[in-house]
Amino acid sequence: MRLKFQFFFLAALSVPLWAQTDASQASSGNGAMITPAPVGGAAYSLGFASEERSNYLRGGLTFQSAYDDDVYSNGTVPVGSASYSIYPTVGLDVARPRTSFSLLYSPGFTFYQRASSYNESDERLGVDFKYRLSPHVSMTVQDNFSQTSNLLSQQSVDSTTVISGSSQLVSQPIVAPIAEVFRNVGSVGISDQLGPNEMIGANGSFTNLHYPQQSEVPGLYDSSSKGGSGYYNYRLSRQHYIGVTYQYQDLLAYPTGLQSQTQTHTVELFYTFYASSRLSFSFFGGPQYADTEQGQFAAVKGWSPAAGASFGWQAGHTSLAGSYSRAITDGGGLVGATHTNAGTASIRQQVTRRLDAGVTGSYTENSLVSPIASYTQGGHAVQGSASVHQEIGGHVGIQLGYTRVHQSYSGIAAISGVPDRNREWVSISYSFVRPLGR
Repeated sequence: MRLKFQFFFLAALSVPLWAQTDASQASSGNGAMITPAPVGGAAYSLGFASEERSNYLRGGLTFQSAYDDDVYSNGTVPVGSASYSIYPTVGLDVARPRTSFSLLYSPGFTFYQRASSYNESDERLGVDFKYRLSPHVSMTVQDNFSQTSNLLSQQSVDSTTVISGSSQLVSQPIVAPIAEVFRNVGSVGISDQLGPNEMIGANGSFTNLHYPQQSEVPGLYDSSSKGGSGYYNYRLSRQHYIGVTYQYQDLLAYPTGLQSQTQTHTVELFYTFYASSRLSFSFFGGPQYADTEQGQFAAVKGWSPAAGASFGWQAGHTSLAGSYSRAITDGGGLVGATHTNAGTASIRQQVTRRLDAGVTGSYTENSLVSPIASYTQGGHAVQGSASVHQEIGGHVGIQLGYTRVHQSYSGIAAISGVPDRNREWVSISYSFVRPLGR
């Protein structure tokens, strides 16, 4: 499989601006409708309301020291190592009456104390774009790209976590020991408000997961997906939205000597309640049909339920978000598409003016849509992390954090011998924000 290098976007930075702008419109009762989370592709951010800014140039530099107890495995014995990383960052956030544009680029360089052969370079590059074509028609383009050899190290760089409220569940890759991974998730959408309380829209999306060195991740495989959806959204009142959506997915996995393809068709009803401009709840569910073909094996077809719920609350000193979804996904590195149950919850609290803390937990369960003899039959993963961040002056900050991962998957040699992983880190960062056009 070839990973397509197009535009690379980091939606997390610009989502809060547009999500909260739309929510404010809902509470104010004007004519503009919201695109609810289940069909809008937006995310709940753990940024505080006071942290929202636009028309700024951002930059910074982070130094991080960490200890990972499973850099690589010597048979069934994990080998740990301290590491030292540097992450420069530059970003741009522009908001105009009809346009919102955010750009972020962050390379990274990591050096291991006991395993210098695993020294790595990381990269994140992205743009998030929204354009109002007319008073009633809007277009969005989003994409996330990352290149890393340690999925846990990138998680510890971001001070906030985003949780998707979309009904189209995107699988998370299996967390293997140090191994280069390319990950790309993108989408494009358009919406049209037909009348005072009616909206239609369409979205297209794609994902790619690529392991350049397959020998580093025995039991894991490349995968990709593409799909499209259309929806009808109706506003019952200022706070209540209902609608229906149709989704199509084409999921591909590339195990050795075999290609697995699953096509899904899903029809779901959704409901979103905006309790206030910064608090919302969404629910969705419906039937999902899947047709799986795997080389010489017989095709597998069948129906299953797809459902989920999500919520987000963003206050001045507290932010809370959570989601649960059940749907068929590409498997995140498994041999084929899976029935995936995934739940995530995060909270971030500002303790004092310069001190904040956050906790995130997630659970994922995967079972193959069409099990294949001699390949993994699925499993589950539990992950949790906690961190505290202290600001010193206006530009310097110190962060301490801890992450633990437990994964139980049969037939994946990369992780079966060492299912648990722990990572502790401390970082010091310098950042600046400069207003544009002022």
